[in-house]
Amino acid sequence: MLSISHAVTGAFIAVKIGNPVLAFPLIILSHYLEDSIHHWDVGTGISGGTKSSALAFRHELFDLTLAAVLVLIFFPLSSYNLSSLIYSLKEPQIWGALLGILPDLLEAPRNFWKYEPVWLSPINRFHGRFHHSIPQIIPGLAPQVILLTLLWFLR
Repeated sequence: MLSISHAVTGAFIAVKIGNPVLAFPLIILSHYLEDSIHHWDVGTGISGGTKSSALAFRHELFDLTLAAVLVLIFFPLSSYNLSSLIYSLKEPQIWGALLGILPDLLEAPRNFWKYEPVWLSPINRFHGRFHHSIPQIIPGLAPQVILLTLLWFLR
């Protein structure tokens, strides 16, 4: 799924549950459950050679930016002060969003730069067992739009 979907879901779980000890495993579980749904994401096509890593990386930067914006629209911070950016990491919507995209962040070096540290290999293989991306954009985005709409109304 797009980072947008994973980040907003992670933020939603963190905000609703609040307790990091309970929220962390649920956020990680949600990532794998979402990836098990047939979906389109910015990396679709890299392994098949229909999309370059460089293009996918540029698309991913846009996806991450949009994910940050949507998380803050769904769950605004109490204050927006760049001097307290580190403090914002304590906010549940921020750590929830970051944890929601963590499995994809761990996979990024392999996908974009063909570099995979040995310790990441089993984690990425596990992730790959759940990942079901499809090349069709509209059917691949539909479940994500439904998910985001549902989370908007449940927030």
